[in-house]
Amino acid sequence: MRETSSRLLSLLSLLQTRPAWTGAELAERLEVSGRTIRNDVDRLRELGYPIDATRGPAGHYQLGIGAKMPPLLLDDEEAVAVAVGLRTGAGVSGMEESSARALAKLEQVLPHRLRRQVNAIHTTLTKGPDNTGSNVPDPEVDPVVVATIAAAIRDQHYLRFEYAVPDAEPGFPILVEPYRLMSWQRYWYLAARDEKGAWRTYRVDWMQLRMATGRRYQPRPMPDDDYTDFVLRDVATAGWKVHARITVFASADEVLARIHAAVGIVEPVDEHTCVLVTGAESLEVVAVYIGMLGIDFQVTAPPALVEHLRLIGQRYLQAVAPPV
Repeated sequence: MRETSSRLLSLLSLLQTRPAWTGAELAERLEVSGRTIRNDVDRLRELGYPIDATRGPAGHYQLGIGAKMPPLLLDDEEAVAVAVGLRTGAGVSGMEESSARALAKLEQVLPHRLRRQVNAIHTTLTKGPDNTGSNVPDPEVDPVVVATIAAAIRDQHYLRFEYAVPDAEPGFPILVEPYRLMSWQRYWYLAARDEKGAWRTYRVDWMQLRMATGRRYQPRPMPDDDYTDFVLRDVATAGWKVHARITVFASADEVLARIHAAVGIVEPVDEHTCVLVTGAESLEVVAVYIGMLGIDFQVTAPPALVEHLRLIGQRYLQAVAPPV
């Protein structure tokens, strides 16, 4: 009976993986006769799973649409991928509660080994703001790598990997204390302390994991659990081609309430003044950022940005000037 039940689950799992299977294909995969396949299909139908059968030379079996949802039979990588999708889906407006319920149900039926992997991802992953409208293909990230990093964070184990940045020098072994995974703008990042104790951000798709160290580290968490803002600032500033320090005539709290962490860093001067350290890939983008603050500001450097603001300021004045 146990062998039959296991075979029925395997048959149901195969029917979920692609639209159609011939009887011969199913018999070969499960190492049984065609008659056994037909009998197992009848048993699944009796259990409420609609399985359509097409006769003839192109005959095949297909899992139909019915009132009963079949059990999800996931391998290790699939379980990790579903957990990641549900965890990141929890940050989508309107889906927070349903994603949390689905993740809870998934965790209840997973074996202990997989439940530990899923829980590790759930507790170590942060999701940054979405980036829409980009046509850049998503980088490929191995779910096993994500699960391994999450487990190292959970168990407080040192993580060793090679870091290969495209168009840069060959990668070299790095040893870090891993603290937080983050998904932002379709990329994966790891916030970690390097061997000198400095905080660093690493792109997961550029990491090649080495053998597990099994060595525990003494956690030294980031103050105020500020991992999200740190990763956003670190990633953004690393990609800036134009850097600027802008005096803003408002309190630091007011400016922080109007910008996102990826836009820049705010340094308070006094109750009515602060400095915004910001940047972007071009002068035009920086000008848009600071113009959208809706607060008076002054720019003294870099000279190219000062000149660009003077130019667009004149252009705006001409746009509203009365015709001559």
